[in-house]
Amino acid sequence: MDGKHMQIGEVAARTELSLRTIRHYEETGLVAPSARSQGGFRLYTETDVARLMVIRRMKPLGFTLDQMRELLDATDRLDGDDQLDAGRREELLARVRAYQQAAAEQVEKLRVQLARAEDFEATLRARSDDAAAP
Repeated sequence: MDGKHMQIGEVAARTELSLRTIRHYEETGLVAPSARSQGGFRLYTETDVARLMVIRRMKPLGFTLDQMRELLDATDRLDGDDQLDAGRREELLARVRAYQQAAAEQVEKLRVQLARAEDFEATLRARSDDAAAP
């Protein structure tokens, strides 16, 4: 990760999240700007952008803000410099695996919904094509 700092507008463009959404995630403690400019603007790093991308990917799968916070906390600790004993590391890995399993289940539900939506759209297309035929 480089030390480059970005203002919120650049972060919003990169993450495809609105300024309001990013500020909401700040207020709820999910992400915190790493620094402030001399003018008082929030400044973000690549690490902050990566956190926002995790949140952005979890939201459509129905995870709550508390669940997002718990997963980010677990990954922060696993990625951190502090020495974790084997038991604590395994506990954190188990938590991450549980989220992976929950995500896999949500993806499967979405696949079923998508297949149904595609079937529905194809039915409507066939009907409109039939109606348009002379």
